[in-house]
Amino acid sequence: MRKKPETRSNLFMAEKGVDVIGDIHGCYDEFLELLQRLGYEPARDGTFRHPRGRKLLSLGDITSRGPQSLVLLQFFIRHLEAGLAEMVDSNHGWKIARWLDGRPVTLAHGDEKVEEEFRMYEREYGAKKATELKEQSRRLLFSSPSHMRIIWKDKLEVVAVHAGIRDDYIGKDSPAVQSFCRYGDVAGTADDGRPIRRDWASERKTEHPLIVWGHDPRPEPERRHGTLNIDQGCVFGGKLTAYRFPEDELVSVPAKENYSGLEDTPLTRFHNRL
Repeated sequence: MRKKPETRSNLFMAEKGVDVIGDIHGCYDEFLELLQRLGYEPARDGTFRHPRGRKLLSLGDITSRGPQSLVLLQFFIRHLEAGLAEMVDSNHGWKIARWLDGRPVTLAHGDEKVEEEFRMYEREYGAKKATELKEQSRRLLFSSPSHMRIIWKDKLEVVAVHAGIRDDYIGKDSPAVQSFCRYGDVAGTADDGRPIRRDWASERKTEHPLIVWGHDPRPEPERRHGTLNIDQGCVFGGKLTAYRFPEDELVSVPAKENYSGLEDTPLTRFHNRL
């Protein structure tokens, strides 16, 4: 177990605008299509840049379940270093970070696909490059803040978080805050092994700041009580969504397929609940 890198700042200055991206889960082709829709252009240094200086902010879960986790890790490593993007902590990100750190974790629910990608990467590029990418990825994921406070004209306007956050947790950091932000308000485990989640968004008493979150896929972006869910289950055959601020606009691209290999998905279960 190596030294955990220092957590990056949870302040995001959005003076030129920000595009908050929902759960990507290895869907790199859809991610590139979404970047094009948002106006980002490839630069000579291998980055994607917006002509008006906008930046990207990922809600985490960039890996696992889908087909191209490593290229997304490389994308965010490169774009964070260039000051063009940021990312918050997430449940899959936290699991992969601990695995990369050599901790005893069980890779399941699509995380095992990341391990297989690293094996393929090592076969193609060699052990040295694979070790280097693993360390870069470990640092990226371990240093991600639990949530991001988006500042606009010197005021807190938006909070970006993976699975949810209580208002009294905003701006704070502790194991309880980190767990809530990664997993949501978990009340236990159901008979099928899935977590039982409380509906934290319905209990919110204020509309400001807007809380933009993912983790719990819905067929369409959902606004409730000053919250906005932008996980539309791309990896399950849904859509990949971005929230544009300060425009307060939503942009989505459809998934090319259901990459998860599952018939019973969060999207099908959502429809069955209705």
